Amino acid sequence: MSNPFAEQIALAMEEMRAELAKAEAVQRELDDLTASATTKDRMATAKVGSQGQVVSLTFHTDAYRSMAPAELGKVLADVLNEARATVGEQIAARIGRFDGLGETLRLSMTGGTELDDVLAPLYAMRPGGENGPRTRGADRQEEFRG
Repeated sequence: MSNPFAEQIALAMEEMRAELAKAEAVQRELDDLTASATTKDRMATAKVGSQGQVVSLTFHTDAYRSMAPAELGKVLADVLNEARATVGEQIAARIGRFDGLGETLRLSMTGGTELDDVLAPLYAMRPGGENGPRTRGADRQEEFRG
């Protein structure tokens, strides 16, 4: 006779392994992610990595030679910020795949999700378990015995 609780735990573990594999794949994508931006006059292109690091800065013309230092600094800052914003959007799109996962994990740790059904046999075994899952209340202080 199989244990339905063990089967539910095995299923939950398999789902967690799948989520972990997805997270590892996204991490590999992020490690290799870059974005580029080119100035409006096509004088320069900046390429940045997922951590905002400058991967390359390419000048396509020599117009920068006749620019005042402050003007060149502003052009470079603008193109770098544009590339960083683009890579940030790409990161957000990839991380967005995990929207709701944190909330689901939080609820599963504090009660309030379908995990309560999986854990029902354990709740029933504890003293006063007929009341269902235990949630932490703001009016109750946990005693630490360490």
